[in-house]
Amino acid sequence: MTSRIGNVIATIRGRIASGLLGEGDKLPSVRQCAAALHVSPATVVEAYDRMVADGLIMAVPKSGFFVARLAAPPKGPAQNVPARLPEIDPFWVSRQSLDADAATDKPGCGWLPPDWMPQEALRRALRAAAADPALLTLYGSTRGEPSLRRQLALAMAGEGLAVHPDHVLLTGSGTQAIDLICRLMLRPGDTVLLDDPCYFNFQALLAAHKARVVSVPFGADGPDPAEFETIVARERPRLYLTNSALHNPTGASLSPQVAHRLPAIAAAHGMVIVEDDIFADFAPQVPRMAVLDGLQSVIRIGSFSKVLSASLRCGYIMARGEWIDALCDLQVATGFGGPSPLSAAAIAHVLAGGQYRKHIEGLRRRLVGARAELTGQLADMGLRVRGKPLGGFNLWCALPSGMDGAALAQACRARGVVLAPGNVFSPSQSAGAYLRFNAAQTGARALRILGEEMRYQRR
Repeated sequence: MTSRIGNVIATIRGRIASGLLGEGDKLPSVRQCAAALHVSPATVVEAYDRMVADGLIMAVPKSGFFVARLAAPPKGPAQNVPARLPEIDPFWVSRQSLDADAATDKPGCGWLPPDWMPQEALRRALRAAAADPALLTLYGSTRGEPSLRRQLALAMAGEGLAVHPDHVLLTGSGTQAIDLICRLMLRPGDTVLLDDPCYFNFQALLAAHKARVVSVPFGADGPDPAEFETIVARERPRLYLTNSALHNPTGASLSPQVAHRLPAIAAAHGMVIVEDDIFADFAPQVPRMAVLDGLQSVIRIGSFSKVLSASLRCGYIMARGEWIDALCDLQVATGFGGPSPLSAAAIAHVLAGGQYRKHIEGLRRRLVGARAELTGQLADMGLRVRGKPLGGFNLWCALPSGMDGAALAQACRARGVVLAPGNVFSPSQSAGAYLRFNAAQTGARALRILGEEMRYQRR
């Protein structure tokens, strides 16, 4: 009987720990619990009495048994995220942007508006892909849709790097690509080098992998090579995660000199560079470390969420053959494959058509105007855009002296405007006087509300 009592207690504790039962919730009656767990009512009575004695549940006469207090939550990745104020949590911008309703302005989000995307080309591509019964109903191959991998290999050849399609692995997203690399390359406690500032989700993802993070300042041309080498030699990081072109959040790009130097430093110290090239088509003229390095010490990743569709989830990894083999097996083990074959085939259809080139050229022209217009509007409000982005939609802005980006973000969110405060991007928490703006998502209403809150903060 003792083991049966323990099973009842373990079941109730498990339901509380998983959130199925919360504080104040009523437990099943003795008879209901006995029937559900195939034990006697006397066993349930004894189990409930023991939990009452432990203070986990409480007995209310003529009403039943209720959860008295929540069990301690299971330890997991969320507990590895540094404790921060809600407005500067690394997940804050993502939560606020993704969960916002249509009436919310999102100048801090990281994607283009729907009407900037080639919607008709996407519809045609989806119809064409759906005509293939296999794409519509079956799992895809372990490396992903061959037609899209060929398109990506051709694109790399155009940049000067010969990549076999089998050295391209399609993933569920750009973030999943980084997650797979971290799973393969890292063990808890390993050191990873990030830019300061950097894309905020790098920090959140590395916390989930229990990695130790060190950072290097990212300037107008990228990290200073001498400082970069000093940090790498001292800290011995396993990986360096970065955007070499149109860096997020600063919009800066590596100079040719820096792009040549960093892979050499990485190779000399046994470090792997993960080059997140998600903004690739917005700035084709920027030198890529993966091309300069020949995919020896550099892994290139990307996705199509910024240029085509965030809904057709698909990312990719380009790397040495033995790494791709291991990543492929890891993706099968953790997700039984990569992106939807239908999504990948639809993206391949769009890339193969002439409409994609026209779409990208149109986006570049439109973004030039949007960046110039917003830069002027922000300057009128006292915000200075740092650097001169060669493309894309991110503007990294310094606030007037004495102003705090987190406080402004919190105040504006209460009025239906999502901003991206600087410290969500900064591992050292040294960017409190900055905001990142999306030039395609920042409208007059958002600027008006921001201006009003800035005037209030000056008081």
